Amino acid sequence: MKTKRWQLAWPWLALLLVALLAGWLRYGVVEPGSMAQRCGAGEAPWWCPWRQALVLGFLHNVYGLAALFASALALLWPRPWLAWLAAALGIVALQLYCFESGALAALVGCLRLLRLQAPRAPPSGQHRHRQQQVDAQP
Repeated sequence: MKTKRWQLAWPWLALLLVALLAGWLRYGVVEPGSMAQRCGAGEAPWWCPWRQALVLGFLHNVYGLAALFASALALLWPRPWLAWLAAALGIVALQLYCFESGALAALVGCLRLLRLQAPRAPPSGQHRHRQQQVDAQP
C-alpha cells in the first residue's frame, strides 16, 4: 500500500522540485541587477550566454508555447509522463513571465495527471441509488 502511495506522490514531489528550480532561475539568475551588470561588463563570465538565452526565451514566449504544446499532447494521448511534462513546463512558464499560457498549461497538466492517477473503478455507492429507489423524505 505504501509503495502505491509513493508511486502516486513522486510526480507531485517532482513538480515541487521543478517549481523550486524555476524560482531559483528567476530570482537568482534573471532578476538580480548584479547578474545583468556582470554580463554587461567587458569580461563576462562563462554563464552569461546561458542567462541571455533564458531571457530571450521568455521575451519570445518560448516557455509558454512549449507548455501549451505539451498540454495539447497530454490531452490527445493519455500518458502520465505527458501530463507531468505539461504541468512542469507550465510551472516554468509561470515563473519565467509567461503567465497566461503557463497558467493554462499548469492547470491542464495537473488536472490530466490527477485524472490519470485516479482509480478506474466506478464511484462508491454513497451517491448512487440502489435499485433505483426514491426516498420519501429528502
